[in-house]
Amino acid sequence: MTATTEAPDVTADPAPPQRTAKCSTPFLLTAVLLAALLVLALLSAGLGAYHIPLGDVLGSVRHRAGLGGQPLGRVGESVLWNVRLPRVVLALLVGASLGCAGALMQGVFGNPLAEPGVIGISAGAAAGAVGSIALGLSFFGNRTITFCAFTAGLVTVLLVYVLSRSGGRTEVVTLILTGIAVNAFAGALIGLFIFFAGALIGLFIFFADNAQISQITFWQLGSLAQATWPKVLAVLPCALAGLAIAPLHARELDLLALGERPARHLGVDVERLRIVLVLVVALLTAAAVAVAGIITFVGLLVPHLLRMAAGPGHRFLVPGSALGGAVVLMAGDLAARTVAAPAELPLGVLTALFGSPFFFWLLRRTRRKQGGWA
Repeated sequence: MTATTEAPDVTADPAPPQRTAKCSTPFLLTAVLLAALLVLALLSAGLGAYHIPLGDVLGSVRHRAGLGGQPLGRVGESVLWNVRLPRVVLALLVGASLGCAGALMQGVFGNPLAEPGVIGISAGAAAGAVGSIALGLSFFGNRTITFCAFTAGLVTVLLVYVLSRSGGRTEVVTLILTGIAVNAFAGALIGLFIFFAGALIGLFIFFADNAQISQITFWQLGSLAQATWPKVLAVLPCALAGLAIAPLHARELDLLALGERPARHLGVDVERLRIVLVLVVALLTAAAVAVAGIITFVGLLVPHLLRMAAGPGHRFLVPGSALGGAVVLMAGDLAARTVAAPAELPLGVLTALFGSPFFFWLLRRTRRKQGGWA
């Protein structure tokens, strides 16, 4: 007598639910980030020294869009449309640019410690912008500062790329040490520009004045306090171009993560990819620095957190970092305006204050996982 056993049901495969869960994570994170961005935008538009209720904000927006609603009073309309909303849009563009640039830097250099501010690109771009202010350059009109910031940022990122390469690969320690040197040199240049601008006050008023000193200080601290619609329009083409180009190279970045040799065998032109993305990083960073000054750690913190939550795939990581950067910067700007009201904290100081401990933790975590730097 043979015992008959019922065959196990092999139709139930646990793998598809796991894959579905993995695939759903980016969509869930995208929905959360979009919801957070919308909430922060509404809060930023209403909160401040002149409080505007949420219903009035929505009513004014609907009125301007021709969808009904009621306009605010003369003061309320001016505050909302000339002060608050330009700042909200600028925070979105600058944060998205910095977050996306950080994700690209980490993909290009192949390590989670790369970030435009940490390795000196933000400081280099700021030195270019400060130099154009101190020297009174205006050969491109209102876009002169952006052009100088882009040129200086491009030179900086190329310098960092060349100096951090050794034996066909990028070393983390060399990358950080190069960033320290570049940040110090750029800071020295900014200090020289401030010194010469101050020394020339009273001698050549047309060449340097107190307004220039204040504007240079603004670049050093980082802030969105001077947001206007013309500044939004100045940064918009650079930011949109960089944000549109970056996701197109997500698949190539995924292949590059396997190593340079496997990526080449799979058809990736590694050097061309690096050059293109270096230019995109310089464009995004210069656009952000040109209107907001030096704001660090956004490009370091956001991509790494998203990578921990959704994995290393760049199809989500690149656009997700742009969205996350916008959320972080908008939240930071709201805190900078309200925490010490009626005074306003410098946004760059605030991001560095919270980003530095995260960077220290990330540095120690990376060192432990690699078993030392050797």
